[in-house]
Amino acid sequence: MLDRTRFIVKERVAFIKTTDAYDILDPETQEPLAEALETPGTVVATLRFVINRNWMPTTVEVRDKQNGQLLFSLHRGSFLFRARVEVKDADGHLLGYFRSKFLTLTGGLKVFDPADQLWAEVKGGRRWFFDYHFRTADGIEIGHVTKQLGGIKGIIKEMFTSADTFLVEVDEHFADHPSARMLVLGAAIAIDMVFKEDKSGGGSAADLLGG
Repeated sequence: MLDRTRFIVKERVAFIKTTDAYDILDPETQEPLAEALETPGTVVATLRFVINRNWMPTTVEVRDKQNGQLLFSLHRGSFLFRARVEVKDADGHLLGYFRSKFLTLTGGLKVFDPADQLWAEVKGGRRWFFDYHFRTADGIEIGHVTKQLGGIKGIIKEMFTSADTFLVEVDEHFADHPSARMLVLGAAIAIDMVFKEDKSGGGSAADLLGG
C-alpha cells in the first residue's frame, strides 16, 4: 500500500461515536487499501461522553486492509493549546512528529524529525477552503491534502454526519520514500481526526487549527 502516491481518506459515517475510523482507498478504483482506527482504550473512550477528547491521549493505527498488518501509527498525548503527535513505523521507530501551531489564522502543523529538527510544515486555508500543503523547510512540495465533497450528496452527508473525505497526494519526487508517504498520510489523519475537538460539541479540525 505504501508504494502508492495518491489516496482517498474517507471517514466512516456515524451519528454517535466515541472513536474515529477511516477507510483509505485507491482514488481511481475505490479499492480498499487500508483502514485507520482510533484505539484510545475503553476507559478513555467512555470518558469522552463527559470530557473533551483533547484532554486525553489517543492512538491511531493504520493497518493494511487485506491482511491487517500494521503499517504505521500516530500517538497523541493530552493537550490544551498545542498538541504533539508522534508518527511511528510498524516496528515502533519514530519517523517524526507534528506540533500544532499556536494563534494562527490559516492553521497547520510543524513537522520535526526524530532529532527534533524542523523538517517541514503543513500549511492550509480556512474552514471552507480546506487545502493543505506539506512542504520542507526550504519550500519543496512533499504532498497535498484537499477535502472532497463528492457533489450534492457529499455536501448533504457532511451537513448531517461527521463524515469527511480527503484526497491525499504525495509528490512524485518522494515516490521512493515510504517515510514521506507515511508522514503525509499521517498529516491528513492528524488534521481531521487526532487534533479535532468532539464534533458533537461543535468543534472541528478547522476550528482547532485556526480554519
